[in-house]
Amino acid sequence: MELRGHPLVRKLLSLELPSSDYVVAGSGPLLAHGLRAEVTDLDVVARGEAWKIATSIADPKPPPSGHGLRVAIFDGGIEVFDRWLPGTPDADDLIDGAELIEGIPFCPLSVVLDWKRRADRGKDQADIRAIKEYLRP
Repeated sequence: MELRGHPLVRKLLSLELPSSDYVVAGSGPLLAHGLRAEVTDLDVVARGEAWKIATSIADPKPPPSGHGLRVAIFDGGIEVFDRWLPGTPDADDLIDGAELIEGIPFCPLSVVLDWKRRADRGKDQADIRAIKEYLRP
């Protein structure tokens, strides 16, 4: 399936967030690179106008991590954060370092690998292996 045809990506694009003000984080970059066939939601880090749009749709609340604020849209299918996980680059650095795939800004896989390694959760192990294999020269 083409990336823009994925139901969650279509929902994200329907928000019309300015691409200069957000980046898809979480497991979304694995979907974009074909390393995952499916994801349960898209995690988005936003600033400026993109954050204003998100907060005009729903009220921001603290996320489970307790770090920053989160807006859940489309029953949590799209989660918009004002910052990413503790110990990761700030929102501006993540957004400014995004790579465009089909015109959509995604965190580079090397950045995703760093935070998945740091989190060291059992559910991330398959993603870590897939990213390392993909990035292997």
